Amino acid sequence: MKKSLLIFLCCISVTAFAQNDITWNMDMNLANNTYSNMHPRMSLDGDGNPLVVWGRMSDQAVFFSRWNGTAFTTPVKLNPSWLSVATASWMGPDIASHGDTVYVVVKRTPEASDTNHIFIFTSLNGGVSFNNPVELAIIGDSLSRFPTVTTDATGKPIVAYMKFNSSFGDSRWVVTKSTDYGTNFSIDKKASGWAGSAEVCDCCPGAVVSEGNACAMLYRNNNNNIRDTWTGISSNNASTFTTGFALENHNWMQMSCPSSGPDGVIIGDTLYSIFMNGAIGGFRVYISKSLVSNNTLVSTIGITGSIPGLSQQNYPRIASDGYAMAIVWKQSVSGVAQLPVLFTNDITTGFPAAYDTVDLGDITNADVALGNGKIFVVWQDDNAGTVKYRSGTYTSSTTGLAPLVSEENSLFELYPNPVVGELNIISSAKEVFSATIFNSYGQKIISETATSKIKLNTSGLIEGSYFVQFISGDKMATRKFIKK
Repeated sequence: MKKSLLIFLCCISVTAFAQNDITWNMDMNLANNTYSNMHPRMSLDGDGNPLVVWGRMSDQAVFFSRWNGTAFTTPVKLNPSWLSVATASWMGPDIASHGDTVYVVVKRTPEASDTNHIFIFTSLNGGVSFNNPVELAIIGDSLSRFPTVTTDATGKPIVAYMKFNSSFGDSRWVVTKSTDYGTNFSIDKKASGWAGSAEVCDCCPGAVVSEGNACAMLYRNNNNNIRDTWTGISSNNASTFTTGFALENHNWMQMSCPSSGPDGVIIGDTLYSIFMNGAIGGFRVYISKSLVSNNTLVSTIGITGSIPGLSQQNYPRIASDGYAMAIVWKQSVSGVAQLPVLFTNDITTGFPAAYDTVDLGDITNADVALGNGKIFVVWQDDNAGTVKYRSGTYTSSTTGLAPLVSEENSLFELYPNPVVGELNIISSAKEVFSATIFNSYGQKIISETATSKIKLNTSGLIEGSYFVQFISGDKMATRKFIKK
């Protein structure tokens, strides 16, 4: 354990300013500045094309644009006239996708009202069109802010938000989920409160991430003005959060709210989380590595080494695809704002000792996504007043190509893959289980139950990507297969 930890810490140290693993394209404006540029967030559709949302403060609007293969589409205003949306440079709408099912969550303004709740927009065709907004009415008479969204293994939305009582007290993070793809939601479950104080940092956004049955709610705590980063953990697909732990141990005493939250990804049993902390040398970005199954913090370290002229770092975001991982953040060096990216095509070997600089200028906030050997970065450029976009390509790892196997992913065998006719699903434990096939829209196609083996005739399925959800007792796993 000590040896692997040392390798991780050494590999993540950053001192240089060039990274040769990515072949970059030129940057471009996603749209002209009449659409503004507040707090862009990004996900990918089923073909790996970027989908972007951002806000416009002047009329409290949220815009959506997607890459159609050659260019970004003309931005579409998602919110109707009666639904004003909270947005700023440090917080705003969020987006998640699973195949061609896309979710956008927003907070209605003004915030100081127990009738202005969280809303979700759903698209089942990759963002070509969206359904009318659905209110998460389970909030009741409480106040709310900072919605964030992810999807479970079958494409159903998991939404988290901060919740208060009617006096803006008792700040906590709660999580709710939908079993019908964004039409109805469960009663929210509290996911915070694992530190010495039940309060959370009430003006810091959070992030919810999911992998298999595991779900992590990342947030900044407020334990008598100690504002370190914590996570609540669910092992039952966000139904309940029964454990939680600290993602750092800086004990940052900060009297005012820093308005900056964490982000994270789960790979196998490992939670990688990034966040800003000001306990040592001013605002700096850190990455931590934790084991989800036993609530163990393995390491926390600064994302860069010593940089001459560095005054601050903030607003980190992280993305992964397989074993590839990328982190973007804002930093100021000698008075110049920079947008760095740190990338590895195989996180099992750690990060390289170099980061790349995507852009220089009046940069405020950014986001990153990875998919199919491509990297995508969007950012808020306040000099041009636009959302900027840049893409690149990388070579996938040849040493980390083994499947991301967890205990849950070993519950069943699935073959052949790709499949033409009959698909075999075999339980490893030889127990009663159910197998359900979902298409890339998250729609249920076939469901059967058996003791040890199921043979499914796929001849009626059109060619494309599908998912098998395996459930046995309280265990669940999901795998993708291709129908030819």
